[in-house]
Amino acid sequence: MTILVTGATGNAGGAVVRALAAQGIPAKALVRKPVELPAGVEAVVGDLNRPDTFADALDGVSGLFLLAGYDRMKELLANAVQAGVRRAALLSSSSIVGTRTDNAIAEYHAEAEAAVEQSGLEWTFLRPNAFMSNTLRWLPQLQAGDVVRLQFPDVPISTIHPDDIADAAVTALTKDGHAGAAYRLSGPVALKPAEQLAIVAEAIGRPLQAYEVSAAETHDEVFGSMPAKYAEAIESFYRDGIIDETTVTDTVEQVTGHAPRTLQEWARENAALFG
Repeated sequence: MTILVTGATGNAGGAVVRALAAQGIPAKALVRKPVELPAGVEAVVGDLNRPDTFADALDGVSGLFLLAGYDRMKELLANAVQAGVRRAALLSSSSIVGTRTDNAIAEYHAEAEAAVEQSGLEWTFLRPNAFMSNTLRWLPQLQAGDVVRLQFPDVPISTIHPDDIADAAVTALTKDGHAGAAYRLSGPVALKPAEQLAIVAEAIGRPLQAYEVSAAETHDEVFGSMPAKYAEAIESFYRDGIIDETTVTDTVEQVTGHAPRTLQEWARENAALFG
């Protein structure tokens, strides 16, 4: 059994790499350039947008951890089937089950899900809420002072620890009974942005202050930070409420056998990242 992890230096992919290493499961990590990896993990230098750059690395692989939104997904999946890969776990999105899916984020995740479903591999879709690691977006503000501007301040989200996504992915890729499942993954409690900030403040020992920005300010900030089609999607998610990231699910515990980790745990573990 060997698992190939794409996006191996990202928040989710990196967590999958660590989880595999901790369990002693042989793994390959797709990276753009050589990086330090846990013992037992082999680096595969390649480009996820160019499946030909790592096709040979699929030999001997039993399962793939995949990201959505990359070019030539069908080619990658065909290469995997030809190499004898059996399973795929796709990191998808809560947007897939929103009340509307006519937005740029839902559309590229839906396209990836369709490609995986049609590939002939045993598949599992992971549809998590926003990551706890998204709190790192406050870093530039923390470097400037103790006041943090909070967008969509009235929206509570049951954010999820990347390690819980990783544990679900490893379970799906290494154990039977998860083929054809689409898992909605959440954290243990829904928190508004100011509540999240208070938890981070306690973990890093700083008196952070929340500034809850207005809808107009939020609009300007979101559209100023990303392409318009993605900004429109984000606004529809949290301003218009077309996705539900507030409801707490029991899926992490059902899939992994343990309760979902808390934001307090994530913040303590990563306090050094906040400087």
